[in-house]
Amino acid sequence: MYISELIKRKRDGSELSKDEINYMVNGFVKGHIPDYQMAALLMAIYFRGMSATECIDLTMAMVDSGDKVDLSGIEGSKVDKHSTGGVGDKTTLVLAPLVAASGGIVAKMTGRELGHTGGTVDKLESIPGMQVELPKEKFVEVVNHIHVSIAAQTALLVPADKHMYALRNRTATVDSIPLIASSIMSKKLAAGSDGIVLDVKTGVGAFMQKYEDALELAATMVDIGEGAGKRVVALITSMEQPLGYAIGNAIEVKEAIDTLRGDGPQDLVDLVKELGSDMLLISGVVSSRNQAIDIIGRNIETKKGLEKLGELIEAQGGNREVIENPGLLPQPKINIEVKSKSSGFVEKIDARDVGLASKILGAGRKTKDQPIDPSIGIYLMKKVGDKVEEGESLATFYSDGNKDKIEPAKERFLNAYSIGRKRVKPPRLFYARVNRNGVEDLK
Repeated sequence: MYISELIKRKRDGSELSKDEINYMVNGFVKGHIPDYQMAALLMAIYFRGMSATECIDLTMAMVDSGDKVDLSGIEGSKVDKHSTGGVGDKTTLVLAPLVAASGGIVAKMTGRELGHTGGTVDKLESIPGMQVELPKEKFVEVVNHIHVSIAAQTALLVPADKHMYALRNRTATVDSIPLIASSIMSKKLAAGSDGIVLDVKTGVGAFMQKYEDALELAATMVDIGEGAGKRVVALITSMEQPLGYAIGNAIEVKEAIDTLRGDGPQDLVDLVKELGSDMLLISGVVSSRNQAIDIIGRNIETKKGLEKLGELIEAQGGNREVIENPGLLPQPKINIEVKSKSSGFVEKIDARDVGLASKILGAGRKTKDQPIDPSIGIYLMKKVGDKVEEGESLATFYSDGNKDKIEPAKERFLNAYSIGRKRVKPPRLFYARVNRNGVEDLK
């Protein structure tokens, strides 16, 4: 088998066999196939796409390239959740403990910041003492004990994805739906859960800005997961404006705690209930969506979800006192009010620009090895549909006081806001649910 022949066949639109895909992935990971040939093959995939069978075969070859997490020592149906990334997306911090408190078993491996979006690992690490780099044995132990654990993905999990993504990033082949789907699903399948719920974001602040692309990605990932013998559901949700009000790390942990206490933003609460109902349904905990939503709502009211978050923090070495005293989280040096330059109604907020403003301020990384200041972030005072007066605060910046960061962050942030004369409705939060039965429109 020659890689040049595979490049030619894919370039001409042919379908690669399972053996050919295995040869391609294994050869690249082991160094037998050089970067320039793999880059050519990735570009051919970018233009020609892949069939459903090819996508499954590629994903499984990537899964087999490294370690797999064995969750057989955990009794019951294990469920995982993945978001394609958004601004202010602290959903996992609320959702995982709530689902566990509602009878589910959540074994989640997650990642760090990517682009203009935050990472769950970075948020969790802002909790004093919290450990996310867990050995597999400890991960399983925590899930067995409290039915939920959130850990960082290890370097030995799906090394093929690490190598291929680095090459895709250098060759402008990142935004290929078959390659995105196989990248996400290979890590989810290697993590060992029985079911997976996907939150596929669409809108200006998402990687999939067009709904049609988000729908295709969701359907592709569902097909891959179901083809691998897993229960998979994808929810397509909006990322036109940030989720909730907090953008950053410690600031998002506090908003997650507030939400579990019953004081959270409505869009986050609605999203958690919808995703949580899917997690409980595919786990077999409930028989109807209404039943699941009622249980989740009750566990917010009774603070059982908040108690479960405390158990999770303590089980992974963190200081659970942050639940009652969020002041123990990293605090900024100064708070800066960012004021509106005009009066009217907020018509639009560019979520991507808000995410980039937060990153400029210091809440994100410029390079993968750069440390994050967990105290830095942005708290929104106004969202789409809100009335605002000239000179009124649009947001509060949590800052380290560095003026070289503050001014460009402020400029980017103010450019994200469109203020007009007429009140508009907030953008819809839910678009569709995709599962093995097809697409359900959510209005």
